[in-house]
Amino acid sequence: MRMEPLTENISSHKYFIFSGFSELGTLKSFVSIPFLILLIVSVFANSLLIYVIISQRSLHSPMYILIACMAFFDVSLPLLLIPNLLLNVLFDLTKISLSGCLAQMFFVHFVGTCQSTLLFWMALDRYFAICTPLYYHVQLSLPRFLKFVIPLLIRNIIMIMVVVVLAGKLSYCFNNVINHCICEHMALVELACGSTTINSLVGLLTVFLVTVYDFLCITTSYIIIFVSVLHSRTTSAKALHTCITHIIVLVISLTLVLTAFLSYRIRNSLPASGRLFVSIMYLFLPSCFNPIIYGIRTTEIRQHILSMLLSCFPKEQNRIE
Repeated sequence: MRMEPLTENISSHKYFIFSGFSELGTLKSFVSIPFLILLIVSVFANSLLIYVIISQRSLHSPMYILIACMAFFDVSLPLLLIPNLLLNVLFDLTKISLSGCLAQMFFVHFVGTCQSTLLFWMALDRYFAICTPLYYHVQLSLPRFLKFVIPLLIRNIIMIMVVVVLAGKLSYCFNNVINHCICEHMALVELACGSTTINSLVGLLTVFLVTVYDFLCITTSYIIIFVSVLHSRTTSAKALHTCITHIIVLVISLTLVLTAFLSYRIRNSLPASGRLFVSIMYLFLPSCFNPIIYGIRTTEIRQHILSMLLSCFPKEQNRIE
C-alpha cells in the first residue's frame, strides 16, 4: 500500500498546466485585449491579401504566390493559437495533454521554419528576376522550382519531428506547470526530470541548419543582387523595389526574434510576465506587419485592394437611393 504514492511520484506526467501571466492576478484578463486585436488584424489583413492574389489572374506569378503562402502561414499561428490563449487568460482553461502539447509544439516550430524558408525562396525569386531576367520564367518553372522547395520542406519536417519526438520521450515526473501560454520546445523540456542535453543540442542544431542556414543564403543572395545592380544600368526598378520590401520584412522578423532572445538573457531586469509577453508577441506581430507591408509597398497588390474597396461604395449608394 505504501508503494502506490511512490509510483505516482516517479511516473511521468501526461497533463500539463500553463502558468503564463498568473502573477498578474485579477489583471490577467486585460492581457486578452492585445491578443484579440492581433487576431482581428491578422485574420483580416492576411485573408484580404490571399483573396486578392487568388482572385486576380495578373498576380498569378511566383513572386505573388510566395507572398500568398507567407500570408497563409502568418495567419495560421494566431488563428489556431490565440483562441487558446484567450481561453487561458479569460477562463483559466490552462490544462493540456502531453500529446496535445507535442502537437502544438510541432505546429508552432514548423510554421516558424516555413516562414524562414519562404523568405529564402523570396530572395531566390528576386535573384533570378534581377540577375538572370531572360531566364526568369525558365528557372522558376514548376519542375525546377520544386527542386528548391521540396528538399527544404523535407528538412524542416525532419528537424522539427526529431525535436518533438525527443521531447516526447522524456519523463516529466516532478513538475507539470509550464511557465508559458503555449508549448514551446524549451518551455516543456525544462520540466523533464532526466538529462536534456541531447534535446538542447538537437534544438541548437535545428536553429543552425534551418534559421541560420536560411539567413546566410538570404544574405548571400541579396549581396549578389546589389552587386549586380551596381554593375548594371538595365536592372528593373520594380524588381529592386520588391527586393527592398522583402528585406524590410526580414529585418522586422529578425528584430522581433532578437528582442525575444534578449528578453530571456536579462531575466533580472524584466518581470516574468514581461518576458512572456515579448516571447508571444514575436510569434504573432509579423502576422500583422507582413500583409500591411506587402499591401502598401507592392504596387499591383495595393492597386487591386484599393479598387476592390472603392468598388463597394457605389453599390452602397445605389442601395440607399
